[in-house]
Amino acid sequence: MKKRKYKRKKRCTIVLKNDNVNTFNHVVASLQEICGHNYFQAVQCAHLVHHKGYCEIFKDVCSLTESIYEELKEVGLVVEITK
Repeated sequence: MKKRKYKRKKRCTIVLKNDNVNTFNHVVASLQEICGHNYFQAVQCAHLVHHKGYCEIFKDVCSLTESIYEELKEVGLVVEITK
């Protein structure tokens, strides 16, 4: 029996970076609304960004990740996408 080869879809990651413009509450609300984080995940990511300078906030197939990246930029967050 021949094994099938499945092509894995390429995954991309969004990294949120610290800035001196956005409030903690704005970051938390944006992560909940756009990325689908629950409150505790969003708060934890916001704390990591504040203390460490960055945090990976979303990882999925590139097509979905790119649209979420654009939405995060529209609300003023400093984000970077890695492939």
